[in-house]
Amino acid sequence: MLWAFVCCTLVVFVSLIWLWWPLGKERHFGIPIPAGFGIHGIDVSQYQGDIDWKKALAPQDSQIRISFVFMRATMGLRKDKKFKENWKEARSYPVTRGAYLYFHPDKDGVKQADLFIETVGSLKNCYPPVVDVEHQHKQKPAIIRSRLMACLDRLHNHYGIRPIIYTYTTFYRDYLGSDFDAYPLWIAHYKQEEAPNYINRPWDIWQHSEEGNIEGIMEKVDFNVMHDASILRAYSPN
Repeated sequence: MLWAFVCCTLVVFVSLIWLWWPLGKERHFGIPIPAGFGIHGIDVSQYQGDIDWKKALAPQDSQIRISFVFMRATMGLRKDKKFKENWKEARSYPVTRGAYLYFHPDKDGVKQADLFIETVGSLKNCYPPVVDVEHQHKQKPAIIRSRLMACLDRLHNHYGIRPIIYTYTTFYRDYLGSDFDAYPLWIAHYKQEEAPNYINRPWDIWQHSEEGNIEGIMEKVDFNVMHDASILRAYSPN
């Protein structure tokens, strides 16, 4: 009787694991990784605290290599407390760096871009600047689009390349739309088996998890895959 109970319990447990486990994904860094992508990276901010970059960017997985890292530089009209330290230290390792601006729709777009430019400086041999827009901040869609476009234009004019837009699928669809289809897109789309498909345009980077574990970083880390390296390859802007 006891043996039968144990066997039944084991069958139920294995069945639940099978149903939960995302199809087409293997687990690396403590999370399921989408299949079919060869370019993997992370993004960090001051919320990850002190980072041991030597450990974080050392080979930790025989199949998945971290080849790029984006770091938050500014948020609205404030600077990320860890950006300068992270930016300088990660430079010593064989990864391509990128910096992002966390956009506040209730603030002047040009001023936010200017603070980013002041904080980051040159992006030589790095990825294009990123503008992260994901909250409405009680602003009407028309105001969000206007201030965001002003920010993107300022960055584009300074660095000589179109910035990347980071957002969620539904936010892009509901608040941005076709006005921004010419910009590279970094899309957040979690806990899904399929790649992002809720918007009618291509994407370039997919943030598929916010729960990754990396030695050298105490807090959870966002994980990303890049769709096509030729679109966002390193370049030498101003």
